[in-house]
Amino acid sequence: MTTRILIADDQADVRSGFRLILDSQPDMSVVGEAEDGERAVALARELRPDVVLADIRMPKLDGLEVTRLLAPVTKVVVVTTFDLDEYVHTALRNGACGFLLKRSGPALLIEGVRAAVQGDTMISPQITVRLLSRLAEQPTARVPAPHPLTERELEIVRLVARGLTNAEIGAELFISAGTAKTHIANVQAKLGVRNRVGIASWAWEHGVVQAAAG
Repeated sequence: MTTRILIADDQADVRSGFRLILDSQPDMSVVGEAEDGERAVALARELRPDVVLADIRMPKLDGLEVTRLLAPVTKVVVVTTFDLDEYVHTALRNGACGFLLKRSGPALLIEGVRAAVQGDTMISPQITVRLLSRLAEQPTARVPAPHPLTERELEIVRLVARGLTNAEIGAELFISAGTAKTHIANVQAKLGVRNRVGIASWAWEHGVVQAAAG
């Protein structure tokens, strides 16, 4: 199957570059481009792409608002120059399926789209490392009680927060990738989050990742 992609960015050269990269893949096709957030939302509702790539700073509606509006029905991957923590957390809370930096290069862009389609997520390594290192500096961070998760589900959450895919989680815990996917779906339901990025955000905010390290 071909993954249908909508690119939303106010810079024409960026859109052209992304189109060139993605259209070169045999399993991907760019079906539309939008130069501002309002156009992105309208095109997404008209074309129903599998994945929307959204820049953060765009006219009319920014990428964070675009994500909030589209994430319930469309997989949105934020691709931006700006990696401010506020942007990252807001994108994750709004349901983004990934957060990539433009400087990360073509390979990560392609991988991010494929991850979103498969139900996994891709966050630029620079961002993940920074977020986790800052959590490690918080001596009082810990898992709040009570929380709705079992010990096995907490293990899953910690691995999701480290950026592992379903297959990698399965290998780590000696379970199948399908079982890992089922656990993740249960965790999403219990935490009331839209996707595994929401799980990671919950883990970071509640000290679960540090609990794993300690």
